[in-house]
Amino acid sequence: MSVSRRDFFAASLGLAAGTTVTVPFLFPRYGSDRRPRRSHVAILNAERYSSALGALLRAGLGLFSLDVCGKSVLLKPNLVDCRPGDAVNTHSSVVLAAAECFRHLGAKSVSVAEGPGHQRDTQLLLSQTGYDDCLRREKIAFIDLNRDELVRTRVGAGYTGMKTLWLPRTVLAADLLVSMPKMKTHHWSGVSLAMKNMFGIVPGMRYGWPKNILHWKGIQESILDICATVPIGFVIADGIVAMEGNGPLQGTARVLGKIVLSDDPVAADATCARLMGFNANHIPHVREASRFIGNTSTALIDQVGETPAAPRLPFSVVPEWASLV
Repeated sequence: MSVSRRDFFAASLGLAAGTTVTVPFLFPRYGSDRRPRRSHVAILNAERYSSALGALLRAGLGLFSLDVCGKSVLLKPNLVDCRPGDAVNTHSSVVLAAAECFRHLGAKSVSVAEGPGHQRDTQLLLSQTGYDDCLRREKIAFIDLNRDELVRTRVGAGYTGMKTLWLPRTVLAADLLVSMPKMKTHHWSGVSLAMKNMFGIVPGMRYGWPKNILHWKGIQESILDICATVPIGFVIADGIVAMEGNGPLQGTARVLGKIVLSDDPVAADATCARLMGFNANHIPHVREASRFIGNTSTALIDQVGETPAAPRLPFSVVPEWASLV
């Protein structure tokens, strides 16, 4: 790929500044630019987890030109570990509501898949989070991506230096991959949103727990390589009860009362960041993804729902990420 003089100059400034740079600089290592000309984001108000979420999501999805008729839809929630409360994992009621909506829109199949990074016993995680009963009741298939059949896949960017990734066949075969993150702060990546949620498609059986090889290669870099390799088709972010502080496991629940929908994962993450009181351009993987995956600029994002407004008090973060606010 070619690097513009502007990019080169910015890189030079970052390198020259050395340790005084509070936000890590990532030198561009992407091959193709797939940013949409316009991105669309809807922010829905949802006070609590309830059966009313189905109607809310149907109305929200109706704001998008989303054609899933006859297609296979794969929902990828954020299931991390068996922890009490509603702030760690994507709530099952949001996932069930999404499945109901996509079925209503004529999807050929709707499945749920995840490769938990911390809990090796996926069945235990499903049982203790209530997912198992819900999915069985609604006859929704679940695929454990940590143990799915793998396909060696060429990486779509070069941030980690890895040339290929072993990825689950289920993910690669889906017509529409829907990232369904829990809105959280994260002690290593700043935030855990739609793009960070894609760590769960990388199989622990091959890359370790909690996906150790990706951590060694760099979390920001790994997020970019994964998202450049496996495009996220749509985002439904659970921010009804979010997490602040020392996420993704040890943080504090924070009621936000929002669900964010988007046809662009970068726009979704930028919008979620704004709702959390953060500057999206201070999140390295979000800023870098805006070069070639999606849009962060509000001038390029059509808000088809509520306009994002920063909270009176920004989400708390660990000291290392004080620059986000």
